[in-house]
Amino acid sequence: MNAERMDKLRRRVALHAALADPARLHIVDTLSLGDASPSELAEALGTPSNLLAHHLKVLEQAGIVARTRSEGDKRRSYVHLVPGALDDLTAPALRPVPRVLFVCTANSARSHLAAALWRQASQVPAVSAGTHPAKAIAPGAVDSARRHRLVLPPVRPQHVTDVRADDDLVITVCDRAHEELDFSVDVHWSIPDPLLAGTPDAFDHALEVGRRVGNLAPRLAPLPNPTKTAAPAAATY
Repeated sequence: MNAERMDKLRRRVALHAALADPARLHIVDTLSLGDASPSELAEALGTPSNLLAHHLKVLEQAGIVARTRSEGDKRRSYVHLVPGALDDLTAPALRPVPRVLFVCTANSARSHLAAALWRQASQVPAVSAGTHPAKAIAPGAVDSARRHRLVLPPVRPQHVTDVRADDDLVITVCDRAHEELDFSVDVHWSIPDPLLAGTPDAFDHALEVGRRVGNLAPRLAPLPNPTKTAAPAAATY
C-alpha cells in the first residue's frame, strides 16, 4: 500500500473515531442545518457546557468543525461544519474503468441480471459471460427481469474467454466461477444459484446483487474517452 493511500485511510479512521459518539453525531447533524454558538448547541443537546467543550474539541481536532468570532458582540463564537470535511468518510473512488465484466458459471442468470442492474446504476459499460455457457438465458431470469423492469438483451450466453478484455474490471457472481478462473478477479459476490431451486423466488432473490451494485457503482467512473475493447461486438450487450 502506497503512502498516499495509507494517509487517506488514516484520515478516514480519524473521522470515524471523532464521530463515534452519539453526542458528536448530534452536533454534526445540528450543524448540517446551520451554524450555532456553543451555548445553543449545549441547549439543543441538553449537555453540560464542560462536556460539550470536550466534544467540540474532538471534532475540531479532526477538522470537522471550526469556530468564527461573532461580528455582532465580538465575544461569542459560532461553530460551523468545515466544508468538505466529511467527504473522506466514504471509500475513495476506484480507478476509472472502461468496462465491467460479470461472470457466473452458465451466463444464463446471475451475470445477466447483475449486468442489467449495473446498466441502471452506472455509466460504465457492463457485459457478462460464463465459464460453462448454457445454450440460452434461463427463462426464470427472463421472467424475473420482466417483473422488475430490467432489460435483458436477447443474446446467447458466451464464454468468458470470448468476451473478456485485458482492462475489464472482473466481478464474479458465483463461487464456482470464482474458483475456476485462472486470471485475477477484481471483486467477488457470492450469489446463490437460482437454477438449483428454479423458482420465481429464487430468481428474484438473485436480484439481491442490486444492493452490491449500488455500493460499488458510485466508486467507479467511466473513462473520459473510452476506446473499443478487443471483445466481439456481440459481447457489448
